Amino acid sequence: MATWTRICCPIDFSETSRVAMEEAAELARLSQGELALLHVFEPPAATADLMVTPPEMLDQTARELERKLELWKSEAERRGAKVVRSLVVSGAAATEVVRFAREGGYDLVVMGTHGRRGIRHLVLGSVAERVVREAPCAVLVVRPRSR
Repeated sequence: MATWTRICCPIDFSETSRVAMEEAAELARLSQGELALLHVFEPPAATADLMVTPPEMLDQTARELERKLELWKSEAERRGAKVVRSLVVSGAAATEVVRFAREGGYDLVVMGTHGRRGIRHLVLGSVAERVVREAPCAVLVVRPRSR
């Protein structure tokens, strides 16, 4: 079995990403490894029909996301992960997760999938699917728990 000592867990604050974070924290605890919780903020696209978002509003949103991610970091630490860091970056989710994993030399990405099918999958795409295809390391995809 591979030993994963550098684990990245993208967080979108959904229940599915909570399940992924719990799995990632457990793997980090077992391997005595490092866990990075990553949230990718996708700023609204500016078009001719939309007003541009003021920088102050983007800064406030970034601070709120960082505070929220800190709570998830505390939870991962409570679950036994010894070294946990959290980071908010801006950009396209799949692109930024792959870039972060590559540049950070991560061994494993643990992420949730919403399991969308049909037209919803075509319209919304799949961040997890793209990360699986492009990541430089192993990817563990966690499905939502059945109710």
